[in-house]
Amino acid sequence: MRHPKDFYSPLAMGAPMPMRSVPARPSRVIHFFDPSNPKMAAKIPDMVGTVDVLLGNLEDAVKADNKEAARAGLVEIGRKTDFGDLTQLWTRVNALDSPWVLDDLTTLVTEIGDKLDVIMVPKVQGPEDIHYVDRLLAQLEARAGLSRPILVHAILETARGMANVEEICFASPRMQGLSLGPADLAADRRMKTTRVGGGHPGYLVRQDPPKDAAGNSDITAERTIYQQDLWHYTIARMVDACAMAGIFPYYGPFGDIKDVVACEDQFRNAFLLGCVGAWSLHPAQIAIGKKVFSPSAADVAHARRVVAAMGDGTGAVMLDGKMEDDASLKQCLVMLELADRLAQTDPDLAALYAAPAPEVV
Repeated sequence: MRHPKDFYSPLAMGAPMPMRSVPARPSRVIHFFDPSNPKMAAKIPDMVGTVDVLLGNLEDAVKADNKEAARAGLVEIGRKTDFGDLTQLWTRVNALDSPWVLDDLTTLVTEIGDKLDVIMVPKVQGPEDIHYVDRLLAQLEARAGLSRPILVHAILETARGMANVEEICFASPRMQGLSLGPADLAADRRMKTTRVGGGHPGYLVRQDPPKDAAGNSDITAERTIYQQDLWHYTIARMVDACAMAGIFPYYGPFGDIKDVVACEDQFRNAFLLGCVGAWSLHPAQIAIGKKVFSPSAADVAHARRVVAAMGDGTGAVMLDGKMEDDASLKQCLVMLELADRLAQTDPDLAALYAAPAPEVV
């Protein structure tokens, strides 16, 4: 049995001390790029400061014969690019059962470990996967002489991973967060959808049939249907597990690049459920993610009014005809904490949140 105090001790001699809390840096959008693509790689320096996270992808979207080129390309980008304080550098390494992951970790940590903020691990099945990565990273950090630990982000892409989601969240102090991987998870669950994220027109509820004067139902009549969210349960469970562990949940990819309307809807569903960000597979999705995962000016202004009206936070008050109490105050403080954090690094949001919000009619 491991003593609880050992949980925050380095797993290798000379490795940096583990973090006791995850840095709450803005990560509304995790923008994926292929480091083996010269045109894509050339755009990265100009994207610094425009997106919260730039992620060099080494896994599924990179062909087998490009794996080494992608790894080398990411090392070059990491060495030559100043990411500053506004943009984080992440990477998604290959799966733990692949022939490339060991070289991914040993090369990236020893070559650009001082630039990497987070390593995303795909297809995590259980805490044992995180334990393996945790120990290996500590050894590599010690070899590289790093002063801060690299954090770990797990992708939920299997039924077993979802069944073990709480244990994964608590597996290591390195855990930064979780992302939903809808395509692989759908296949592993044997779900009957070929879409990468988003809803499905076949997953619906239908309005009851109208009745005639005699009370008989006309099942042939036209009835309104409502499309449901295939991922509601999964996202909600992921959010609960992350909240319990003090780490961050993310919606993953939305594959239909052209359907920006549905993309925004899916991102907003995830935001309302508690996610802090989502993946971007194309530059068109960056603005959507930044917009959706930032509170609106009206919501921030309302939250400030509630906090001001509640005084010491006890009892209840009436505001605009609605009751606000201690629970309302807690909700508003969550909104304001996010708004204040984003405003520190986004001048446009700082100005937006400081200005009077438009009245909602």
